[in-house]
Amino acid sequence: MIHNKLIGQPLQQILAITRRHWDRPEVRPPVREAFVKILNCRTPALGAEVYASDTEEKSFCHTCKSAFCPGCGHRATQLWQRQQWAALPDMPYAGIVLTMPHFLWPIFQQNRHLLHDLPAVGAAAIQALAKAKCGVRVLVMVVQHTFGRQLNFHPHLHVLVSAGGMQESEGRWIAHLHFDKRELMEMWRFAVIAYLWRALRAKIFTFSMGSDKLTVMLKAQYKRSWNIHIDHFKSKRQFLRYAGRYIRRPPIDQNRFVKVTDEEVLFRTKDLKQKRVVITRYSTEHFIDLLADHVRERYQHAMRYFGLLAPGSKRKTSEAMFVALGQKRRSPPKRLGWRISLLRDFERDPLVDSQGQRMRWARRVKSLAR
Repeated sequence: MIHNKLIGQPLQQILAITRRHWDRPEVRPPVREAFVKILNCRTPALGAEVYASDTEEKSFCHTCKSAFCPGCGHRATQLWQRQQWAALPDMPYAGIVLTMPHFLWPIFQQNRHLLHDLPAVGAAAIQALAKAKCGVRVLVMVVQHTFGRQLNFHPHLHVLVSAGGMQESEGRWIAHLHFDKRELMEMWRFAVIAYLWRALRAKIFTFSMGSDKLTVMLKAQYKRSWNIHIDHFKSKRQFLRYAGRYIRRPPIDQNRFVKVTDEEVLFRTKDLKQKRVVITRYSTEHFIDLLADHVRERYQHAMRYFGLLAPGSKRKTSEAMFVALGQKRRSPPKRLGWRISLLRDFERDPLVDSQGQRMRWARRVKSLAR
């Protein structure tokens, strides 16, 4: 059977087709929880709010609020962008992508607890370089990714860094901070390999090749050059648009799906070697297995904040930073309700019936989800 991708969400269709495959005790609990939420999102299973006018009645099913859900993730991203636009100062920023050789990917795939420390390792490397070069503290925001274009497991970091820093000893702001690509690569490479060596000695992770061969492999990877990318953004808005494509959403956009059947999934993929868009074909179960790898563990955040943005020091440093920059802090934006969001994005008021009358809340329908 071919499932029309215009009817409902393709991801929901795939999850429904493969439920017997992923809804099993041996599957990681965070994966099962996320998939069940997405499957029930905007369906009567999660309950609904009923609104009515004098002549009509509408039911609005509850959303799942999962960060892995395409719809809920999109809304959460918009709210996050509004909050960060108000919180961040106006200045140039650098966007840094920290990658690692593919030989190291299986280590993090087989030992998912190590992923929790990876953003801190990357942020520490960047802060150490900024401190050594200019004696400053910088704003650091890390977005962690585990996926490649074909949904393969590819751990890497997208990092927002201020193109300037606070010299706390003198209380002044140093602008035009430059990151040398070679120096940053060496710092990042050293930080990752040192972290894995310490973890190996402490026996907090295991790997299929054994500790002796793993030590040899780590030494070999330390000697090679790693790929990193540095982009420069003139404004925070430019970076927030860029980061918004990667956070709080599944690793594949809904519009990339070409066809979904009971046996296979077809979606569009950018082939960098051929420099064109190609069609990738997976069986439905293989697609779900790949997707499950990218569901984060419980209590792991999509974004992590360090340096001048670290939660423990932000209250102390934020005011001084804005004073040094000669800027005024913005008030946090009010959270947009779902009705206001629909009015803004789609120019449609959901609480107006076909006759133009305003609808009022009438009752709540309880959740049926298990």
